[in-house]
Amino acid sequence: MFNLNDSLHYYLCSHAVDMRGGFDRLCGIVKTRMGRDPLSGEVFVFINRSRTRIKLLHMERGGLVLYHKRLEYGRISIPKLDPVTGSYHLSWCKLMLMVEGVDLNRTTPKKRYEIPSKTA
Repeated sequence: MFNLNDSLHYYLCSHAVDMRGGFDRLCGIVKTRMGRDPLSGEVFVFINRSRTRIKLLHMERGGLVLYHKRLEYGRISIPKLDPVTGSYHLSWCKLMLMVEGVDLNRTTPKKRYEIPSKTA
């Protein structure tokens, strides 16, 4: 069912993706270009060149799920690349702002307490 929330890790693909691709093509992009495992339970976010479509690929219990949204008006705002990691690691909040049309580069997030991540 629908199982996206703030406890998951979200990774935005750093280049535009052809939205005609389905599960297999997106899994290939996750493996080859993003260097991650599509079956890890993380959520992978893909945006097309014109930034009017967004797809999310997620492995849930029982199989892969693909969420797809097409904007009828406006464009999806992409956050700035993290210079330390060289990637886009999104929070649930940033993803929701992107989908709702908020320009992430013009917002000023307030400092909040975050639970330290457990590193195995």
